[in-house]
Amino acid sequence: MKVGIVGLPNAGKSTLFNALARGGAEAAEYPFTTVEPNVAVVAVPDRRLERLGETLGIERLIPEHIEIVDIAGLVRDAHKGEGLGNRFLGHIRDVDAVLHLVRLFDDPQVAHPHGEVDPAQDLAAIETELLLADLESAERRLEAATKSARSGDRAAGAERDSWERTVAELSAGRPAPPDAELLTSKPTLIVANVAEGSGLPPALAERGAIAVCARDEAELAELDPGEADAMRAELGLERGALETLVQETYRLLGLVTFFTAVGDKEVRARSLPSGSTAYDAAGSVHTDMQRGFVRAEVIGWEDLVSAGSFAAARDAGRLRTEGRDYVVADGDVITIKFTP
Repeated sequence: MKVGIVGLPNAGKSTLFNALARGGAEAAEYPFTTVEPNVAVVAVPDRRLERLGETLGIERLIPEHIEIVDIAGLVRDAHKGEGLGNRFLGHIRDVDAVLHLVRLFDDPQVAHPHGEVDPAQDLAAIETELLLADLESAERRLEAATKSARSGDRAAGAERDSWERTVAELSAGRPAPPDAELLTSKPTLIVANVAEGSGLPPALAERGAIAVCARDEAELAELDPGEADAMRAELGLERGALETLVQETYRLLGLVTFFTAVGDKEVRARSLPSGSTAYDAAGSVHTDMQRGFVRAEVIGWEDLVSAGSFAAARDAGRLRTEGRDYVVADGDVITIKFTP
């Protein structure tokens, strides 16, 4: 999974990137500090993995990973190429989900590209650029599909009709439908970069935004875990920015996490689209497991922790046998039985 951080210049994208990835991205008080995107692959924090390791007496814990991309700031008329806009829009096309960072902090040492901090205006500026870029792409695809449909090709006719609907939505100022695979169709989470101790304005809260103080989180990321937890408690923060943002991104993308335990060697977290089956889970572990799938032994992570071991869970009747069509639930611990 690849997640891109977007926003206006000087919104704090590189600072948030450093908080999430400890990536050491350059963060400065002038636009376009980031031209080439900073990229980091980071472990997904999951406290369930730690609890399972403690319960099973396994030290080797392998979390799921995501790729975080710090994309340079977009400006007005980016869809026309302003501010290297076409290049940056291309970076957004490569990600699976978008974290749209909106600046709420006021700092005279960090210039705002529009001269003043106005979250609603900033949010609209980026959304407009993405929408206009999509409209141009959709109109080009509609033109091509229309030419093909004139030959009587039914598939081309269906494609033309689909692009006509997409152009109509975009022209009305609405995002593209998910199947269009355009910029505005990507799952997007609005992240408000607030000053320490500040909350969300109602307009952003209504849109499901979450508040993060990127500067505080970047400083916490430089501390040892124990020190960071103590400092976070002093600040009244229940969990880190990475954990919060990853959980929200998983929700946006419709992902669930299941766990596998290999003897006494390792416990691993794995992600699947919601609605995936035990057969799909087997394939995500290894194609040989999927090919020779026989059954799956399944238990919820909390039931396993409560039982204390697989053996105790089996004796208590909590370990279930499921077939290939079983729908994986978030937090399942799954052991695939297969014939080599």
